[in-house]
Amino acid sequence: MSPDTRDMSPPTSSAAQARSFLFVPGHRPERFAKALASGADAVVLDLEDAVPLAEKPAARAAIAAAWPSLAGGTVALVLRLNAPASAVGADDLAWLGHHPAIAGTAILMVPKAESGADLQAVRRVAPQAALLPLIESAAGWAQLGEIAAQPGVARLVLGHIDFQADTGIRCDDDERELDALRFAIAMHTRLHRLAPAVDGVTTALDDEPRLRADTARALRFGFGGKLCIHPRQVAVMHDAMAPTDAELDWARRVVAADEAAGGAAVQLDGRMVDLPVVLQARRVLARVR
Repeated sequence: MSPDTRDMSPPTSSAAQARSFLFVPGHRPERFAKALASGADAVVLDLEDAVPLAEKPAARAAIAAAWPSLAGGTVALVLRLNAPASAVGADDLAWLGHHPAIAGTAILMVPKAESGADLQAVRRVAPQAALLPLIESAAGWAQLGEIAAQPGVARLVLGHIDFQADTGIRCDDDERELDALRFAIAMHTRLHRLAPAVDGVTTALDDEPRLRADTARALRFGFGGKLCIHPRQVAVMHDAMAPTDAELDWARRVVAADEAAGGAAVQLDGRMVDLPVVLQARRVLARVR
């Protein structure tokens, strides 16, 4: 059965609605409060790339100690594990199994997702968790359909820096070399009715035009969020993701015209407004916060 294309409203969970995902190293608990106060929709407590191998046990302990004071606020809490297929990832899952409060409430970001089995391993420990698989390799790209179809997957996340490292692709600033990858993520997002995908980081911390351009590109590909690596990126990215006044005015008038016409095709500003146009207008309105 084909999906009802008129029902395009995004899921309502914090995992599905977050625009900004701000990373904070798990072994730096003194930074947790600053991250939570940054204005980010979600804070990612990191056990993976931001934490040296020798510090991973300390990171797990710091997160477990801080969790009671962190949970229950208005900011979504995400835990980025290590790759489930790795030894350190297995250690993460064993630790998570001994902390049901974290396993039961955290959104889990799964790096190096390359198969359904990777996500199934996480779900065995945290069966109710929303999952954010990171597509960071050629193998992940090849298994996009299987990954997107797994129970618990809320959104797909692009890890384009690791993807380049895995594939040997070297991108210019516009990253046009990765257009096919972003398109594939967007298509599997739609096919599996997931919340809009999350784009990767902008590594240039003091380049606001670059951050805005990267955010605009994410929007053009239908993405609804972006990973951030510094608190000062959050407000800029939110502003770049918000619709302009002109876009809002257009979207509101399109939806009003559609409702007045009872769903029948109608003219607005000399242009035909039918279902595809209405769906575009609804997507614009969904970006309003």
